Amino acid sequence: MIQILPIASPAEVRRYARRLMLRHPRQLALALTLHGLAAVAGLGLPALVGRLIDEVKDGTSTARVDTIALAIAGCVVVCAAFTRFATYVSARLGERVLAELRQDFMTRALSVPLSTLERAGTGDLLTRTTRDVDTLARSVRLALPEIIIAVVVGSFGIGALIVVGPLLALPLVLGVPIIWAGTRWYLRRAPEGYLRENAAYADITDGLAETVEGARTAEALGVRERRVARTDDDIRRSFRAEMYTLRLRTVFFPLAEIGYVVPVVATLLIGGLYYNWGWATLGQVTAATLYVQQLVDPVDRLLSWLDELQVGAASLARVLGVGAAREEATAAAAAGPGALAARDVRFSYVDGRDVLHGVDLTLAPGERLAMVGPSGAGKSTLGRLLAGIHRPRTGSITVDGVALADLPLDELRRQVALVTQEHHVFLGTLRENLTMVRPGATDEEIRAALAAVDAADWALALPEGLDTQVGGAGAAPSKGAHALSPAQAQQLALARLVLADPHTLVLDEATSLIDPRAARHLERSLAGVLDGRTVVAIAHRLFSAHDADRVAVVEDGRISELGPHHELVAAGGAYAALWRSWHGERPTPAQPAPGTAAPDPLAAEPPELAGVSGS
Repeated sequence: MIQILPIASPAEVRRYARRLMLRHPRQLALALTLHGLAAVAGLGLPALVGRLIDEVKDGTSTARVDTIALAIAGCVVVCAAFTRFATYVSARLGERVLAELRQDFMTRALSVPLSTLERAGTGDLLTRTTRDVDTLARSVRLALPEIIIAVVVGSFGIGALIVVGPLLALPLVLGVPIIWAGTRWYLRRAPEGYLRENAAYADITDGLAETVEGARTAEALGVRERRVARTDDDIRRSFRAEMYTLRLRTVFFPLAEIGYVVPVVATLLIGGLYYNWGWATLGQVTAATLYVQQLVDPVDRLLSWLDELQVGAASLARVLGVGAAREEATAAAAAGPGALAARDVRFSYVDGRDVLHGVDLTLAPGERLAMVGPSGAGKSTLGRLLAGIHRPRTGSITVDGVALADLPLDELRRQVALVTQEHHVFLGTLRENLTMVRPGATDEEIRAALAAVDAADWALALPEGLDTQVGGAGAAPSKGAHALSPAQAQQLALARLVLADPHTLVLDEATSLIDPRAARHLERSLAGVLDGRTVVAIAHRLFSAHDADRVAVVEDGRISELGPHHELVAAGGAYAALWRSWHGERPTPAQPAPGTAAPDPLAAEPPELAGVSGS
C-alpha cells in the first residue's frame, strides 16, 4: 500500500462534527422542535386507538366513537404537516452544513504542501475529493436528519409508553441487551474497516491514474504485465476490505432485527397476562403494543443510519486529515526579502539514493542566479528545495535564518514563487485566472502585468478582453471557452507571477515553450519587473546565464562551478566548454543592411543544447 495522507483521529472527527453542527444553533433548534411536534402528534395515534377499543368494549355511543375516529384522523394530518416542515428545515440545515464542509475541504486541499502530495500520490487526494466528499454529502443530507428524527421520535415514544402504563414498558427492556451488545461489537470494528476500505480504494485510483498517464511509457518499457498485476493486487485488497465490512453488517443487522421483535412479542404476552390479572385494560395493552411496534421504526432507522454514519465518519476523518498534512508547515517568524541560504543540503526521492550531495549556496537579496548543467544533474530538484516545495533530507534552507520549509504555507507562497514549464489554465475568465494570486488587483495592474510578459497584445485582442472565458492549453477547450496555446499559457503563468510580487522567484525553464527570439525579448521585458528581486533561473538557453549575476553549474547533484559568467568562461572549466559549444558553433550572422539593427547573437538556439535541460 502506498503512503497516504494523514487521517484525523476519532476525537478530532467528533470535535469537528460538533463545531459544524453548532454553527447554526437556531436552525438546529427549529428542526428539533418541529420533529418533536411531529412525534407528539404521531404518538397520539396509539393512545387514541387504545381508547377506541375500550369505548367499544364498554358499549359507548356511536357519537363517542366518531369523535375518537375524527381525532385519529386529525393526528394523522397534523403529524404529516409537522413532518413535512421538519424534513424541509433539516434538509436546508444539511445542505448548509455540507456547503461549509466542502468549502473547508477545498481550503485544506489547496493548502497541502506539494512535497506531502508528491509522497502520497494524487490518487489519495483525488479519492478524498470525490468519493469521500460524496459519502459525506449522503451522510449530511440524509443520515443526520434521519438520526435526529429517530432520536426525537424514540424519546417521545418511550415517554408515552411509560405514561400508558409503567408495567407495560418493562418488556421493552428485554430487547436492550441484544441491541446494545450487537451495536457495541459493531462499533468497535466498523471504523477501522471503513478506513481500510477507503484506503484500498485510494490505492486503486492512484494505480489507475499512473497506468493511464504513463500507458505509452509502460508499453515502451515492456512493463504492461507488471502494471496489470499492480491493478489486480489493488483490486484484491479492496475486495478483502469490502468483504470485511460486509461480514460486519451480516452479523449486526440480524441481531438488531431480533432486538426489535423480542419486545413486541413480550409486550403482547405479558400484556395479555396483565389483562387477565386485571392490571391493565385491553385498550392499554393495545396502545402499549402499538407504541413498542412504533419504536421499531426510529430504532431501526437509527441503527441503519448508524452504519451510514460509520462510513461518513471514516470519510470525514480522511477529509480532515488533509488539514493535518497542511499543518506540516508550522508557525514561524515571517521571512523578509533577505538572504536565501542552503547549507549542506542533501535530498533523496528514494531512501538511500541521494540526488543532491552536500550543496552549499548563498543568494544575496536581489541577486540573479542561473543554474545550468546536463539533464538529470539535479537542477530542478535544487530549485524546488529553494522554493520550499521539498524539505532537505539533511542540512537546511533558510531565509534570513528562518527555515523555509517551516514557514506557514501562505507566508511561504508570498515570499517565494516557483514557475515551471508546466502550467494550468483554469476554467474561467482571463481576469479570474490572473487575479487568483491577488484578488484585489485592478484592471490597470492586470494590463501592466500582461505587458510585462509581452502578452498584452493577444490578451486584449480576445473576443471579450479580460472577461473572455478561457480553459485548456494546446488541447480541446471546455465548451464555450477560448483555448490558449502552450506559449500563451506560459505567459499567463508569468503574468500571475508579476501580480503575486514575491521577493524570491525560481524559474524552472519558465520560457521553454516560447520560441527563442520571443523568449529573449520576454526575459528582457521581465528584467525590469524583476529588478531588485532574488531570481533563480534554471534554463538551457545560455543567454539567461550570460545576463545573470552568477552562474551555478550543477553536475551529479553537486555545484561544480559557481561565479560570474565571464570568470567561469575565463576559468576554462565545464561552463566554458558548454558556452563554447552553445555560442561558438553557430553560423556567423550576416552583416545587417544599412539602417537596420544587428541580429541578437544570443537569441537563437542551436541543436547542441538538447542535453542541457532542467532536471
